[in-house]
Amino acid sequence: MKKVLIASALVLLTSTLASADAYQKCVSCHGDAGQKSALNKSKIIKDMTKAEIVAAINGYKAGTYGGPMKGLMQGQVKALTDAEVQEIANKIGK
Repeated sequence: MKKVLIASALVLLTSTLASADAYQKCVSCHGDAGQKSALNKSKIIKDMTKAEIVAAINGYKAGTYGGPMKGLMQGQVKALTDAEVQEIANKIGK
C-alpha cells in the first residue's frame, strides 16, 4: 500500500511539473512574460489574445501558420498537448 501511494504521488508530481513547465522552453526566445520578439522575427506574444496564441501554436503544429520561423516553431510545439497549449495561452495571452 505504501509503495502504491508513493508511486501515485510521484506520477502526480511529475505530471504537475511537466505541465508547469510548458512555457519554459519558450522563455529563451520569447522572454519570461512573452515580451520579446524571438530572433527579431516573431510577434510579441504578450500582445496576442489567448485565442490567437492557441491558434498560432496549433497552426505551427499543423504546418499551416507562420512565416520565417515556421520550421523552427513546428519542432518546438509538436509535442505540446492541448492542455499545455491552453496553459501557455492562459499564462501569456490577454
